Amino acid sequence: MVSQEAIERRRLRAAHAWRADDAGLGDAVVLIGSGSPIGIPGGQDQTYPFHAHPDYLWLTGRTEAEGVVAFDPTIHERGGWVDFVPEVSEAERVWEGREPREVPDARLLSDLAGWMAERKDRPLVALGVKANGVAIDAERSKRLGELLIHARRPKDAHEIDLVRRAIAATAHGFGLLPTMIRPGISERAIQIELEAAIRRAGADDFGYGTLVGSGPNASVLHFAPSERTIGENELILVDAGGSIGGYTADVTRTYGSTKLTGPRRDLYDIVLQTQIRAIERCRVGITWRDMHTRAAVDLAEGLIEMGVFRGRAESLVEREAIALFLPHGIGHMVGLGVRDAGGRRPGVEPGPKCCGVTLRVDLPLEQGYLMTVEPGLYFIRALLDDQRRRERFADCVDWKRVDQLLTDGGGIGGVRIEDNILVTESGPVNLTAAIGK
Repeated sequence: MVSQEAIERRRLRAAHAWRADDAGLGDAVVLIGSGSPIGIPGGQDQTYPFHAHPDYLWLTGRTEAEGVVAFDPTIHERGGWVDFVPEVSEAERVWEGREPREVPDARLLSDLAGWMAERKDRPLVALGVKANGVAIDAERSKRLGELLIHARRPKDAHEIDLVRRAIAATAHGFGLLPTMIRPGISERAIQIELEAAIRRAGADDFGYGTLVGSGPNASVLHFAPSERTIGENELILVDAGGSIGGYTADVTRTYGSTKLTGPRRDLYDIVLQTQIRAIERCRVGITWRDMHTRAAVDLAEGLIEMGVFRGRAESLVEREAIALFLPHGIGHMVGLGVRDAGGRRPGVEPGPKCCGVTLRVDLPLEQGYLMTVEPGLYFIRALLDDQRRRERFADCVDWKRVDQLLTDGGGIGGVRIEDNILVTESGPVNLTAAIGK
């Protein structure tokens, strides 16, 4: 559990970011909500698994549904912050065993309407919470929301500790795979054993659905495990991350069902060497756009050596040809959820595509940022069989070579290798380095 002192430091950071902004917080009242459960259709008397809004979780350390934390810049008690906690009903106590949680100086959620009525003539900012018919200052809500996300980007010691614990649990699961993966085993079996091991090692949840793709399925960026059994000399892409307290690991490894040979081995080596160089570049001050561009050039050079591309790597990246084989960004922020606090600096409009793709992160790195670095190369029929793309890149892609790789052994598939990197003043720290490649 996060300490009250850590929560107070986070709230101070958020309030400082709001007050320091040129747009001006003024006397606006800010409400941040945890959100509401969503019912499963069909009268099943169940809800989908609930995850608190990340802004609320960061500011409170709590995960309950329907909670609200309010900020009033005109009051001085507790720095202007007031917690409103939902009442626990008799039905919840009977059916779920839920008991009221002790929150220092908190008020009941039923008091919120009266508290807001006392401030009815002031601007209202609402983040992750319904305003129940009260007019919201939409422009100010967007601005303060961006500032809060930016304040959350550097990870504090408690957050890093939770991520390290989630990574340790995830590493336990990945440690089983080298001896488990072999011809004849199914993608589903790999998922089951991997997830069970991660749970046994202490994870209380998963940051996202586990991905296991073998053979041609390894070319699907987010492939849900199927009953397909693995064959000889195939690539198997596994992407999984256990989580603890809402903080998640995000790890991808690609394996061979047997000792990799030929173009599969070449593809793996290109991605691995690109990732090693990209991790080393992950330093304070570098822009993520530059990170992606330089990795794209490295990958393009590898594809030239494989006979897939013709020409200069820089030109292939500038023309966006590399997006045929790398249709996603080099990585994203991770931590409080698998897509944690990404985007741009507050007030910065979206930039153009980078090397043919839209980046989830488009800003300079700072101390305390936790990033995934996950280059990949994939032979995806949905992209490579498209006639317009074949005509556009006829002069720089050897389509005969591509067709060979799309059909060889049922399809070469794809490779992705992903680690979680903490940015520090002294250089990148690979938190997932213990998970073998």
